[in-house]
Amino acid sequence: MEIDLSGALMKQFKKAKLEYEKAKENGNITLAKKKALECSKLLKELAKYDSYNAKSYLEKAKKWQLVAENIDDVFEPKAKTTKSEKKSMSSQPKQSEEEDEIDKFKNYVKNNLIQKSPVKWDDIGGLEEVKRLMMETIVISALQKPKSIQPWKGVLLFGPPGTGKTLLASACAGSLDATFFNVKASSVTSKYFGESSKIITALYEVARELNPSIVFIDEIDALTTKRSDGVSEASRRMLSTLLTELDGFQDKGKDLLVLTLSATNTPWDLDEAVLSRFPRRIYIPLPDKEATKEIIKINTKGLELNVDLDEIAERCVERLYSGRDLKNLCQEAIWNMIRDVNKDLYELAKLPYKELRKRKLKTRPLTNDDFEEAFKKIKSPLTKKDIERYEKWGEEFGG
Repeated sequence: MEIDLSGALMKQFKKAKLEYEKAKENGNITLAKKKALECSKLLKELAKYDSYNAKSYLEKAKKWQLVAENIDDVFEPKAKTTKSEKKSMSSQPKQSEEEDEIDKFKNYVKNNLIQKSPVKWDDIGGLEEVKRLMMETIVISALQKPKSIQPWKGVLLFGPPGTGKTLLASACAGSLDATFFNVKASSVTSKYFGESSKIITALYEVARELNPSIVFIDEIDALTTKRSDGVSEASRRMLSTLLTELDGFQDKGKDLLVLTLSATNTPWDLDEAVLSRFPRRIYIPLPDKEATKEIIKINTKGLELNVDLDEIAERCVERLYSGRDLKNLCQEAIWNMIRDVNKDLYELAKLPYKELRKRKLKTRPLTNDDFEEAFKKIKSPLTKKDIERYEKWGEEFGG
């Protein structure tokens, strides 16, 4: 097991940096050069243990290397400076470092959290009432309107897993041609103290710059579960930053559309303060019979259906299938058909890619038997009691 030495290396780096500053102040060129090289070396080592900040550490290591190589310029005699000039000079490096850090987190957001959404409303089967509510929300947010009409800044999508919450958020961005930020807990949490809150701040700064923007926070419960004595200071700080951004004080008086959509499978675990920032809470239920038929058609597009679709849809509803379960069901049925009409398909794996490209996969209409085989493999993890819990929470807290 590899030992993480990043904490110890960071301590050594800070010490070496401090000793460099003292050597520079005392005019000790030899020691200053030695410490600058030490800073460069330590930053390179840090990059090995922290892949998240590796690029930034390596860039800083190069800067320290250049400082060491050009150390004579640092000690070049200069004319006397006034107190105000000295104060200005001493604040410049700190200002520069802060700007570098802000840019680092903003670049991380731009490179890792932005996605182009091709999804449109028609790509989503069923959920007509939910789609209408969300379409109204984004339309009101974008239209010119009296100041007294305040659109929702935060919308919470809750319901069982696999019901299409991410797809709905993608459709919001895709229909508006807005910048889509797809945020998961793992993409904004860092083991280094304070960095998670800085990522959140950078996220909303970039969202305002790239207006209109849809910020989608998936599984928000992983970031904002109810506060208790066991929650770390870093988590509290991140949550506080998120709440401030959700309040949207920075956006007031500006012609910006920055809409935060969040999704959760466990709404009852959310912090009360977070719930208050999402006044619009929309229940995303399991698909009914008509929605199920639509979803099956979408997931079998390009293939003929020689099936009793009503009967299949009824069975899916009885089995508490989500949209994700239906997609898997269709895939299983399709694969059953493929294996039936393409005997020894695996044997073609011996051919080179160019030869495979010349051949065509055989297909036939999907039948009830194909879906019957698929039903044997696809099971829903949900129970009626689970659905009742969502519905009860929706009645009490939804809106």
